[in-house]
Amino acid sequence: MVKAIVGGNWGDEGKGKITDMLAEKSDIVVRFQGGANAGHTIINNYGKFALHILPSGVFRKKVTNVIAQGVALNIEEFFKELDSLLERSVPMPEIKISDRAQIVMPYHILLDELEEERLGAKSFGSTKSGIAPFYSDKYLKIGIQVCDLFDDEILMNKINLNCDQKNVLLKSLYKGKTLDSNIIYNKLIGYRERLEPMVCDAALLLNNAIKQGKEILLEGQLGALKDPDNGIYPFTTSSSPLAGFGAVGAGIPPYEIKEIVTVVKAYSSAVGAGAFVSEIFDKEADTLRNLGGDCGEYGATTGRPRRMGWFDAVATRYGCMLQGTTEIALSLIDVLGYLDKIPVCIGYDINGTETKDFPVTPLLNKARPIYTYLDGWKCDITGIRNYEDLPEKARLYIEFIEAQVGYPIKYISNGPRREDIIFR
Repeated sequence: MVKAIVGGNWGDEGKGKITDMLAEKSDIVVRFQGGANAGHTIINNYGKFALHILPSGVFRKKVTNVIAQGVALNIEEFFKELDSLLERSVPMPEIKISDRAQIVMPYHILLDELEEERLGAKSFGSTKSGIAPFYSDKYLKIGIQVCDLFDDEILMNKINLNCDQKNVLLKSLYKGKTLDSNIIYNKLIGYRERLEPMVCDAALLLNNAIKQGKEILLEGQLGALKDPDNGIYPFTTSSSPLAGFGAVGAGIPPYEIKEIVTVVKAYSSAVGAGAFVSEIFDKEADTLRNLGGDCGEYGATTGRPRRMGWFDAVATRYGCMLQGTTEIALSLIDVLGYLDKIPVCIGYDINGTETKDFPVTPLLNKARPIYTYLDGWKCDITGIRNYEDLPEKARLYIEFIEAQVGYPIKYISNGPRREDIIFR
């Protein structure tokens, strides 16, 4: 059976922990989109890890971890991340990389950095990981696939084509140094020997696994509101983080995805620019940020402080709808134990009109939150394993959110570690 684990909001919802937990009963964990521009934080017996490229099943000995063709593969970052695990005594995981996956090139990262610098205050809040230039090249059909690494002539021709094009841009718009195609070629072929044993036809591997009745987890990056077609455009990512794209990014039939676990925070956070209706500021935000997660709410990739806000039922309901949610995993509810009253955004006021529907970006920018307030439980709930053992006010908060969003909350994460979970 195929199960997808995806984000219901702006990303950073805690998907890594849920994937790591559910990987215990899985045969294969698949990254199907995105690149090193976002991270999943996992805490287990080996320590604390921030994964960016590696699937979150790498800590499970019997799991095959697949980087599928929808992923933006930064090979240098991939090997750095893998080596950092091995250096910390994590056993070498089973990893397969699609021969159709495309490679994040050095010039993608360079152009991302230069464009954000050029835009200045009007920048999109990019992580400068090369993602937007990478996907631009992919859809311009000048991207370089993993399979191209093993054909000298094709690889050199593609690098030359790209360097000729990028050098015009670098000279005319950015007034910078030009690219040397030979340096880039030599760097890429240096990865061949180590990469080759991992390369495979991932679509064939996964479709055969489905026929064999294997348990497969599709691991999404970021969240529904960062989808370029349905999200807070243009402040989105450049690939689709929706479960529906999992079928495309992994090369499997869409009807094989039977369960879609959408991870949602018990409050809100976001990294990068764009509308964020329930956002809070100053000391109120600092308190929530510093209590959030294991070591505070800071981006796993950038280290940037996340923007903080209260739970947004409008945004979450929309995100869960887009994902095709079958069940919700509610994360980080333990963080809210310090509050006497907990605000929940249940609607938007847009120019004097109230709505519970998530609007397009121009209207979203004018939206003001409509709050209701629930009583806090004022205690530490970390370590509780049974739903019935939670304080009544914590259960009322969970059930209120469930009613507002309209999807069942099955998992409740009440601590940073793998075992800090309540099954409901």
